[in-house]
Amino acid sequence: MAPRFIRNLVPQREQRAPLSAVVVAIKNLTWVQWAQFGSGWLAWTCDAIDFFAVSLTVSLLSTQFNQKTTAITTAITLTLLFRSVGAVIFGILSDRFGRKWPLVANLLLCCIFELGTAFVKTFPQFLAVRALFGIAMGGIWGLSSSSALENLPVELRGLASGVLQQGYSVGYLLAAVINLTLVAEHGWRVIFWTAAGITFFAAIIRAIVPESALFLRAKEQEKARGTTTGQKTKIFLRETKEMLKRHWLLCIYAVLLMTGFNFLSHGSQACASCYDDLYPTYLETTKGFSAHDATIATIIGNCGAIAGGTIAGWASQYIGRRLTIILCVIFLAAFIPLWVLPNSFAALSAGAFFVQFGVQGAWGVIPIQLAEMSPPAFRATFPGVAYQIGNMVSSASAQIEATGAANLKTTIVQNGVTTVVADYATVQAIFIGCVAAFVVIITIVGPENHSSHFEQHKAAFEEGGGRDDAIVDDASQTSYREVDEKTSA
Repeated sequence: MAPRFIRNLVPQREQRAPLSAVVVAIKNLTWVQWAQFGSGWLAWTCDAIDFFAVSLTVSLLSTQFNQKTTAITTAITLTLLFRSVGAVIFGILSDRFGRKWPLVANLLLCCIFELGTAFVKTFPQFLAVRALFGIAMGGIWGLSSSSALENLPVELRGLASGVLQQGYSVGYLLAAVINLTLVAEHGWRVIFWTAAGITFFAAIIRAIVPESALFLRAKEQEKARGTTTGQKTKIFLRETKEMLKRHWLLCIYAVLLMTGFNFLSHGSQACASCYDDLYPTYLETTKGFSAHDATIATIIGNCGAIAGGTIAGWASQYIGRRLTIILCVIFLAAFIPLWVLPNSFAALSAGAFFVQFGVQGAWGVIPIQLAEMSPPAFRATFPGVAYQIGNMVSSASAQIEATGAANLKTTIVQNGVTTVVADYATVQAIFIGCVAAFVVIITIVGPENHSSHFEQHKAAFEEGGGRDDAIVDDASQTSYREVDEKTSA
């Protein structure tokens, strides 16, 4: 029999979803459910394309504005800092007014600021536009994850969580392809034009897709009661206060959890040219790789990320969210030696694949873990703000690793000459080991509401929405098939 410690991490038998149940659930999905999930995934993918548009063109931007690379990366820092503001603004709008139009507006703002970036003439203009873009970007994750997951059957939410989260890796790969093709021929502005076009397309798609069923139900009931917009806003503010009073400790825990996760991803990240992720720098500086080989290695790592997130997301539906996260973190820790010790391209690329498999496998569980952990009526605000605050805190990872590498040296042989270089390998191994231990501990002590039926909860603008037990009557639920039938009609 498994130790009690392990049994406490595994969901009850009736909560588990074997592969057969997942297959049946997929077959029974309506087109509305497919479209709602797809629109959320596409929005998150656009977020990644937009963000990496800067990090992939740092050298070109440096030449354009006659600035040092460190000055250009200030734009990325501003984007990260302002993301928390966007998470609060758009999260509140989504929990108050619904998933559809706040996400549409969010995507359109991203599109506008992408176009603005493409047309700036001076460096101060560039910084200002990217800071504003950070506000718009900050709302995407909370809105896209809540929109994508709440409309799916419980059996599918683990798998969907993994697929959704890896939209970010897909976005990086798309941005890298644009950078290697269009940018190489037409200059740096074209990547922002292209990103704006893709984001505009995503906004149109979300505008066409129906609203979430739970918001349609809530709005119909409030309309029948004669509740005005002003009254609903007052109720929303009151229920928000009630939620914070009940769950302030949970809010702190979620920020700590996401701080650990963001340190884990930024400290190990295989995203080429991302300013706060030093993996490519490590390959070029410590291992003597060319820029081309470092890029290929990071792409291989991203492939591992996509595979890990998808597989772990599904596994979490059966063995539990926290246990899946812990196993993924242990898996990545086991491959840290392969990630830093070899000197050959093949071995290091394999290390990158398996480490990112573990890192993004753990990340693949996060959308559904936060959604089930959240106060049910605030599943756009709570996860989004926790994620972005954790992201803001973890932006110090580059400085921590760079400082450590400046004080630790090693030697490599290049062209027959022994050269003293910064020892990024040792620094990253120690850093990721410490962060992995923290993530395991913070995950163990945290809550898990596996297979929570949060779609049956009252909306935040309904009386009692701030309580965890505010469940609507089954008879009053608007089902996904009813939404499908009404839309088809």
